[in-house]
Amino acid sequence: MPHASTTHYDTIVAGAGPAGVMAAMNAAKRGPVLLVDSSALPRDKSCGGMLNEYAQEFLASFADVPEDMIIEPVHVNFRYWDWDRGIKKPTQLRFLNVDRRKFDHWLVSLLPDSVEVVGSHAVQSFEQDTQGVTVTIKNGGAPEQLRCENLIGCDGARSAVRRTVGAGSIANYVTLQDFVRVEGELEPYFDCIYMRDIGDCYAYSYVVPKGDVAIVGSVYYPKTKRPYEKHDATLEMLRRAMPQLGDTVKREASVALSIRHAHDVAPGCGRVLLAGEAGGFMSPTSGEGISYAMNTGALAGMAVANNSGENALGAFSRSSDHVAANIRRKLRWLPFMESSWGKYLAGFVPTAIVSRVTRGL
Repeated sequence: MPHASTTHYDTIVAGAGPAGVMAAMNAAKRGPVLLVDSSALPRDKSCGGMLNEYAQEFLASFADVPEDMIIEPVHVNFRYWDWDRGIKKPTQLRFLNVDRRKFDHWLVSLLPDSVEVVGSHAVQSFEQDTQGVTVTIKNGGAPEQLRCENLIGCDGARSAVRRTVGAGSIANYVTLQDFVRVEGELEPYFDCIYMRDIGDCYAYSYVVPKGDVAIVGSVYYPKTKRPYEKHDATLEMLRRAMPQLGDTVKREASVALSIRHAHDVAPGCGRVLLAGEAGGFMSPTSGEGISYAMNTGALAGMAVANNSGENALGAFSRSSDHVAANIRRKLRWLPFMESSWGKYLAGFVPTAIVSRVTRGL
């Protein structure tokens, strides 16, 4: 990808995922935007690739999702699975099943010409003053210094922008997922599986059918030791119970935020705004982040477009307060959901109630 074409932009956005694209799209209503991502583009993020109803509603307001990025089964419903007791509870929570790489590439294609997109570049550091932000971009060679009115950090769970602005760190879950061949047919469910024999480090596993493969993932709490060994053991248990799961085609590793406190949500500081995972905006109970990313990214971009300099942060804080309140509400559920007795009681709750509660998580 080319270097930045100029040294001054109205807005620089770090991260070309859903949050960054929406931030850039809306900030461009004010003036030129530079959107940079540390990965080569199109990016390839480890993700289940499912759009919940809120993400679908958001996208429907301005674009139709292309058919070529939708994967069979087109829709998958969330299903709670208590592995040890053999209890399965399907819910009405429905996801659109997409190819995440194609999805990210499509979002970038929607950007106006006033947004310059550069891959394989990362925000290394920045300094704020009364007139703007000086941003140092790293590209493998000599660093480039660029100037902007506002910087929006949308650079994910390990956000360098959040770290530099001093918004506080957040512990991360470890997520491992295998793409395995499907030999036969899987039911059209996003299975969320709870096992009790893996140990306290283990959060849950999941299975998502994706055409001729399935994603089989496991999530582990922060500071888990030897997660790869635990994932291998979990995968073999799942294969014994689900003979449709064949050989592994590809394995991915990633991290996700372990949101535990209301102060984990940080909209930014000064002329620097934080959206998506960089700002702590994601569900602490389900781990869903795409709808949060697009929503808060758009709000950050609109705040920059409609407010000058340091005024943008206040506007973004106010407009995103309902998202922060949603996260605070979910945090109250988290101790119950993660406890052994909470998972045990879920097996006795009528399926209709599980479905209704799940839609709110």
